[in-house]
Amino acid sequence: MKFETPMRRTAAVILVGYLTALSGAYAADKKDKTKPPLPQAVDSGSFGIFVKGQRVATETFRIEQQSGASIIKSQFKEASGADASTQKSELDMTASGELLRYEWNQATSASLSVAPSNDFLMEKMNAGGAGKPSEQSFLLPTTTAILDNNFFVHREVLVWRYLGAACKPEAGNLKCQQGPAQFGAFVPQEHIPISVRMELIGKEKITVRGVSRELVRLNLSGEDFNWALWVDDHDQFKLIRVAISADDTEVVRD
Repeated sequence: MKFETPMRRTAAVILVGYLTALSGAYAADKKDKTKPPLPQAVDSGSFGIFVKGQRVATETFRIEQQSGASIIKSQFKEASGADASTQKSELDMTASGELLRYEWNQATSASLSVAPSNDFLMEKMNAGGAGKPSEQSFLLPTTTAILDNNFFVHREVLVWRYLGAACKPEAGNLKCQQGPAQFGAFVPQEHIPISVRMELIGKEKITVRGVSRELVRLNLSGEDFNWALWVDDHDQFKLIRVAISADDTEVVRD
């Protein structure tokens, strides 16, 4: 199962840092520097993925900050419960949003990793079984966003990056640049660089799990997709809902 589609590459360097600014900077214990700092949780929970109203999968995630790095861990599991459907990922970034390393693996033993190598991002792939490992390099900056298939927490991180780069608080509201902001991104499971656009729409009242809520809406779009995302500006801009109307798909925080 996947909800990402291929698009053309754009190598864009975006100034980021909202993961720290919105969710609280990590503060190490200055009294005892001999002890390794404990990770600070930024966000954790799960998203339910629904297609035509039927729950088809669950993504469980956790975002931490430790020693100046942000660590985003996620597990995607289809509702069928088959072990082969379970996928796990870990995205490690600096506090300013530069990629340190991305790893993905599946219960079938397939795996991949992406990490900087000189002026490139190097992707190493292992199909599992008798297949031989392979690798491919991409001329992309370390600030390229990772937007892998099935991991909606990566979209939450992109929202934070957008808010930090293109918006500022003004009279109690967010004031963002006119028009959408463009980001260069990479989809590891499809082995392709893409270009995405994000734009702040404003506050909307929507129903989430039978409860009316006022949330901030953003649109995330690309060459052949258009998603609506809603975040809670009263709770660290956490992602609450995603609507993918073309696929009759809805993602809701549990």
